Amino acid sequence: MNRAKDRLIDRGGKRGGCRDVLRVAFPLVLSTSSWGLMHFVDRMFLSWYSNDALAAAVPGSVTNFVLVAFFLGTATYVNTFIAQYIGAGRPRQVGSVLWQGIYFSVFSGIFLLGVIPFAGHLFRLVGHDAAVQEMEVPYFRILCYGSGASILGSTLSCFFIGRGKTLTVMWVNITATAANLLLDYAWIFGNWGFPEAGIRGAGYATVAATVLRFVLYMTMVLLPYSRRTYGTGSGWKLNPRLFRRLMRFGLPSGIHFMLDVLGFSLFILLVGKISSEALAATNVAFNINSLAFNPMLGFGFAISTLVGQYLGANRPDLAERSANSAFRMTCAYIGTFCLLYVTVPGVFVRFFGSRKNPEEFEVIRGVVVNLLRFVAAYSIFDMLNIVYAHAIKGAGDTRFVMWVSVGLSWPILVIPTYLTCIVFKGGVYTAWLFMTAYVMVLGTIFYLRFRGGKWKTMRVIEAAPRVPGPFPELPTVELDFGMPIEKRRAAKEQSNSPVAHKEDKTGE
Repeated sequence: MNRAKDRLIDRGGKRGGCRDVLRVAFPLVLSTSSWGLMHFVDRMFLSWYSNDALAAAVPGSVTNFVLVAFFLGTATYVNTFIAQYIGAGRPRQVGSVLWQGIYFSVFSGIFLLGVIPFAGHLFRLVGHDAAVQEMEVPYFRILCYGSGASILGSTLSCFFIGRGKTLTVMWVNITATAANLLLDYAWIFGNWGFPEAGIRGAGYATVAATVLRFVLYMTMVLLPYSRRTYGTGSGWKLNPRLFRRLMRFGLPSGIHFMLDVLGFSLFILLVGKISSEALAATNVAFNINSLAFNPMLGFGFAISTLVGQYLGANRPDLAERSANSAFRMTCAYIGTFCLLYVTVPGVFVRFFGSRKNPEEFEVIRGVVVNLLRFVAAYSIFDMLNIVYAHAIKGAGDTRFVMWVSVGLSWPILVIPTYLTCIVFKGGVYTAWLFMTAYVMVLGTIFYLRFRGGKWKTMRVIEAAPRVPGPFPELPTVELDFGMPIEKRRAAKEQSNSPVAHKEDKTGE
């Protein structure tokens, strides 16, 4: 009995237990919840403005995010480097790797500006209704203008997340979210002296909030304490060797993130080929689920950090315990939402009723209720995906994560959805069956990879150089004092030879 009690206390209160995970995760949960709330209210305002604005908002923002995702997933992999450096007791390396991520982020923002002239051609290929296209294109362009600031802000946030200082991230994100919501209300509807800009106003508000977030983070990164302790001032130089290492592990992470978002984006775009009502219902269902899903991303970021820190300290047992603790907590949380989606879906749907055309919204209300049942079916597997994919990425197992995305997204999600929506003219429910199957398979594979344990031996940081002490350490040579004196002398001379004192070389 006492042994079982000790195990329970160890899980809940010690390193790697629920309390340890919550210490890092809870501020991140509030941070991601704030961004989820921002998107929820943003789409709710647009649904009040017009159903076409709501139908255009998700394809426009998701298409932008597909382009951003590769750069964002690559740049923010500095979080794993920072976490492992902190765990290994090497804080002065943090500033240098952060600046490598900053340089990559600046390049990313410049590249994304070059996409803006092609926005019209891109959405004409998608082929949504003309009224929807007229809103998708300007919204997408506005978001592209702010993409560089968005990537930079997320990269700078890793300086705090990787060190476990997540309260700072929480307050910055809450501040930016509050600014976004106020500007949404002003710019979409034309309140407080702002022009009535509709979906363009939503885009302007988002860009303004991301710029504010970037400025707040950059200011704190360059504070005297940060420069003195973590080298954020002295580490600004481009370090080709460290930059290549970041790309080696970060690029597969970026490709995985891009393919994940791309599959999701293509799913939405293809569902839009069925009808505007199917597209609007899918957008509402995903937006409702974001209230539950986005907070769980906070657990994913926390697990990447904890796994990185514990592996940097050579404690894979604590890294494993942290991931399992996070999964238990996320399951309890998401299970509650699944129950509500099935039993009282109307509680969530009623917020999206268009104030201008309530009869028009009634057409999609029943579809949204049914789609929430699909969400309830795959949500637990989504938690497997979030927790265990982030765990193995926190160790450096990014190539496996990338190849899983390459091998699954198209054959299970994109191609079947294309055949359903374009070739066979199927319905929205058939398309959602493939979405559900994709999430279930993805979550199962990442869980099995984690259980396999290969990630425990991985590291992304280079081995620390061995610093010699004031006196060279001599190898131990056992002498048998029963042997003749000549042999004892020969053994002693061998132990004092230069060959015996040759230092071991350590490298990457």
